[in-house]
Amino acid sequence: MKTFKVLLWQNGAKAKNGLAPIYARITIRGRRAEISTGRNCPVANWDSKTSRIVGRSEGARALNQELERIKHRLHECYKELLDQGTFVDARAVKSRYLGEDRKGRTLLEIVDYHGQKMEGVFKEGTLKNYRTTKTYLEGYLLKVLRTRDIYLEQLQYGFIIDFERYLRNSKNALSNKPLTNNGTMKHLERLNKLMNLAVDLEWSERNPFARYSLKFTKYDRSYLTEQELLDFATIKLQKPALSICRDMFVLACYTGLSYIDLKQLTVDRITIGIDGKKWFFLQREKSKQPVKVPLLAKALAILDKYGEDLRIRNSLPVYSNQKMNKYIREVTDLCGINKHISFHVARHTFATTVTLSNGVPIETVSKLLGHTKLSTTQIYARVLENKISSDMELLENRLILKEKNVV
Repeated sequence: MKTFKVLLWQNGAKAKNGLAPIYARITIRGRRAEISTGRNCPVANWDSKTSRIVGRSEGARALNQELERIKHRLHECYKELLDQGTFVDARAVKSRYLGEDRKGRTLLEIVDYHGQKMEGVFKEGTLKNYRTTKTYLEGYLLKVLRTRDIYLEQLQYGFIIDFERYLRNSKNALSNKPLTNNGTMKHLERLNKLMNLAVDLEWSERNPFARYSLKFTKYDRSYLTEQELLDFATIKLQKPALSICRDMFVLACYTGLSYIDLKQLTVDRITIGIDGKKWFFLQREKSKQPVKVPLLAKALAILDKYGEDLRIRNSLPVYSNQKMNKYIREVTDLCGINKHISFHVARHTFATTVTLSNGVPIETVSKLLGHTKLSTTQIYARVLENKISSDMELLENRLILKEKNVV
């Protein structure tokens, strides 16, 4: 109750003919809301120290009693909201007093609704991420706002800013380290999507993210250079498991397939393309986009090596993602490659080292990767310094030839 205060005050700025209106100011945790009591009194008769009307007349006593009833009712509204276990602020007390508050939908209701509706639509990994965001929201509501839930109509821009601050001071459940900037932004991005859903469902009139900008930090993604890829592909390995893992990684480097797409690859996905050569025809597991990839010689060599696995088991010997990443790091250590490498780096390597740096247009690379937007491909791929150098050298030669022809 210490955070809740009601102050009765007279607004002298609105005085007319010596009379001024009386307001009730509600303050909770430093934030205010004001209500007109609908009562006036002579400016000269108002005592600002006691918030009462001076005088012993019947009219003065009746007005003071009325103001006390208003004040008492505001305290009752505050207690009612507390007993309901919902988030209480000055605006909520004002709405309850005026009879304008309606028991609308809450934040955790939209979170749970989304989780139920998206089950079977989103992959388990995506649903797990939303559940993690819910855990952070529950922690914020309980630890910061001291409530179990909050009405959607109570969410304002300040809620987003305060939740961001809470996230930045929280620790990752897996690493026990503070959340990174991008980790924080991903949770806010999911909350933003949930609020858009609430607006679409007409559970809320507005999205508090309307004036908020997500600020992701851009990082250069790891990839293997041409020499590193050669070293990785040719190093002699004693352990069969390392050799298998290396081959699957290299196959991904020359096809651009993700881990899950390679793991689910079957014989019928290898077919003859428009040029009479072997292609991969498949649908990406993540985006469900169709992908057609002509098979390069080095990819074909690996497929031939594991042809028996494909014929008998109808799959390639792809271990669990965790094991694959562990074995890949062992191979990179043996190669002396000082980079943090995971299986997904093969996809970056395909985009950067195998295709773009060898002059394949980014539009073609985008199709090979199964992207729906070119901007997505630009995240994976970069123009290498040696490509810039060769392009500029080509330009220089053309300029020299033009100059000679002019002379």
